Amino acid sequence: QVQLVESGGGLVQAGGSLRLSCVASGIIFSNYAMGWYRRAPGKQREFVAIITSGGRTNFAYSVEGRFTLSRDNAKNTVYLQMNSLKPEETAVYYCKANRIGSPVDYWGNGTLVTVSS
Repeated sequence: QVQLVESGGGLVQAGGSLRLSCVASGIIFSNYAMGWYRRAPGKQREFVAIITSGGRTNFAYSVEGRFTLSRDNAKNTVYLQMNSLKPEETAVYYCKANRIGSPVDYWGNGTLVTVSS
């Protein structure tokens, strides 16, 4: 059974930082690309960042230069470091695992990030 569990969300002031974690189980973690998405209140889910199985990263334009992404394959964990957070980035942040060539995506239940102005 595949499980993705996000943590690290919370309340932070604008300009502050948070680090989100996503721990995966039930998959060969090193074979999977790990992505982060977010859904703000009243909006559709949007892409935030992704790290490939080989460690390459890609970021949404809106977060580039402020967010970083890393993975620790020994711990089956991916980390999203978020700096200079903005109130409009208040959202539930979700972790996703996907393997190249597979139509199956695995999602976590999300962690809430609230950025106060």
